[in-house]
Amino acid sequence: MTVFFTAVVIFDGWLDGSLTASVADDRAVQGTVFCILIVLLAIPAQLELSKLAAAKNLKIFIPVSIIASILFATSRYWQQEYWQRIIEIRPDTYLIFLSAFVLLALLLYQYISNGISGVLANCGASYFSILYLGLLSSFCVSMRLEFGLWPLLMFVFVVKSADIGAYAIGSLFGKHKFSPKISPSKSWEGMGGAVAAAMIVAVGFALSCDIMVWWSAVIFGVCFAFIGQIGDLVESMMKRDAEQKDSANNVPGFGGILDIIDSTLVAAPFGYLFFMFTK
Repeated sequence: MTVFFTAVVIFDGWLDGSLTASVADDRAVQGTVFCILIVLLAIPAQLELSKLAAAKNLKIFIPVSIIASILFATSRYWQQEYWQRIIEIRPDTYLIFLSAFVLLALLLYQYISNGISGVLANCGASYFSILYLGLLSSFCVSMRLEFGLWPLLMFVFVVKSADIGAYAIGSLFGKHKFSPKISPSKSWEGMGGAVAAAMIVAVGFALSCDIMVWWSAVIFGVCFAFIGQIGDLVESMMKRDAEQKDSANNVPGFGGILDIIDSTLVAAPFGYLFFMFTK
């Protein structure tokens, strides 16, 4: 999966010219392949989240939620100058009207499919799924388009290396529980492993790709080791509430798509902010 994801991002940069530093090589539209990858992940993730909701007798309206998640996730993609000349809609107007029409679409779907039964619960769960998967992932697209593919790869690798470090060190030496009510297997020793792994990867990316100075990379690693683990705990809360061990069994050794992307989803807005202030 690591090799595949890296290959997709680099191939995307090669296609649109952003792989090199030359502005002359840049294409009018950036990040198309990466956006397609986000869309392909959003669809099974919505299905997995709907199953978790169903365990609590909540209905996520799949047709509306998938389409809305994709429109939210790719919102920054349509704000590029090329598309703006065709669509002619301001970015803030796009999000405001998208938010409003999605809510109305959910209410209409509720009325047609369920009448007045569970209006607040079903529409609330559906809107939550759209914001969780669509809005949060839109920050990954924004990172790719505004800061380039190497900062995006740095962000993803730091967060996921923290997951690996936490699992490895926690499994070997974990004794002191980090969050026993949500995830009893997480430990402070594992968190130490997450921080160490994240800092090493962050400094490696920062120096080899000239993204930021080394001390900023150390701060980046420490921050996103913790934020990534919080993102993992967010999904664990949903699974524990639904009394499910994994979001699905589609990915051997991991569970579901949600189990893979959970930490990056919550960390994405903070990653965008970090790059914005250190650019």
